[in-house]
Amino acid sequence: MPNIKSAIKRVKVNASAQAQNAHAKSTMRTAVKKAETASTNNEENAKELLLTAIKQVDKAASKGLIHKNTAARKKAQLMKKA
Repeated sequence: MPNIKSAIKRVKVNASAQAQNAHAKSTMRTAVKKAETASTNNEENAKELLLTAIKQVDKAASKGLIHKNTAARKKAQLMKKA
């Protein structure tokens, strides 16, 4: 643990940012997985889940959690499966 006051604050800020990033990334992965399973099982809410997953992927890319090309690839794969 650091002794300098600013370094202590940086540790706290980094920990909270890491928690927020992990939550956002987990939410995105869950949405993508739900959309994939819905499209393979031909569920009636597959289109809604697909739109939600695309929205989450775009949001993660805009926050810098994933690269924009990775987001484009994920969206293309989702659309191909649907």
